Order: sequence, then C-alpha cells, then structure tokens
Amino acid sequence: MKKFIYPLIGAIVIIIDQFTKYLVRANMQPGDRIPVIGDWMSIYYVQNTGTAFSMFRGNQFVTVFLTSLLIILCIVFIVKEARDGKRLIPVLFTFVAAGGISNMIDRLSLGYVTDMISCGSFAVFNVADIGVTCGCILTMIALLILYRDEGKEA
Repeated sequence: MKKFIYPLIGAIVIIIDQFTKYLVRANMQPGDRIPVIGDWMSIYYVQNTGTAFSMFRGNQFVTVFLTSLLIILCIVFIVKEARDGKRLIPVLFTFVAAGGISNMIDRLSLGYVTDMISCGSFAVFNVADIGVTCGCILTMIALLILYRDEGKEA
C-alpha cells in the first residue's frame, strides 16, 4: 500500500467530520434537536468541553494534553508499523489519529468539540468519534485474529 494512503484516509475523515460539524453549528443552536428515527436517533447539537463521554469537562489543559499525546503516539505507531510492511493496523490507527486531530481542531479553535449524533440514551458523538471508536474496535479484533496462535506457543 502506498504511503500516501494514510494521509488521504486521515484527510477524508477530518473533512467529513469538520463539514458535518460546520453544518450543525451553522444551522442549529446548542440544545436543538432534529429527530431522525423517532425518539431513538436524532441530530442533537451539544458543545462538549470534555473528552469521551464528557470526562474532564471544562479542563481544556487536560483534554488538549491527553489528546495531543494520543495523536502523537498514534502517528508514531502508524509510521513504525508501515515501515515494517504492515498495512491493516496502520490504516485502522489512521482513523483513530484523524478523529483525534479533528476533535482537536474544534478544541483549539472553538474551546469545545461539536457533538451531534444522539442514539437513545447513549452519549452524543460526532463523525470523528466514530472514526476513533471503529478504529480502536477493529484494531482489537484484528490483533486478536492476527495473533491468536502466538499465545498457544507460549
């Protein structure tokens, strides 16, 4: 896989996330809700000053520091794994890093992250969060499948 695929995937995630956030900010007020699937799924505009599940709410130093550290670690891991000829894990980590970068853009430019997808009683999230979550879950599944036989030899 060519090296340019990682920045391309990252750019696509960031562009889609930032565009959806822009649409929400331009057309809604915080607290506005637009039903999509009855009461279960809606577009619900929230200004999140915390991290995942609103942890560390209002503490921008912690949220910026933690997110920056995780983004840097992801990028170092992507580069290392790609240099070692691995393909799947670097792509999955690219989704994680891109989601973190896109939410960091919000934190640094607005002081909060724009969240807008609400499903039932679950936390309100955005496209970047989907990238981070799917990247992490698929990485765990891939690692379990790729390395499942190594534990048998130990």
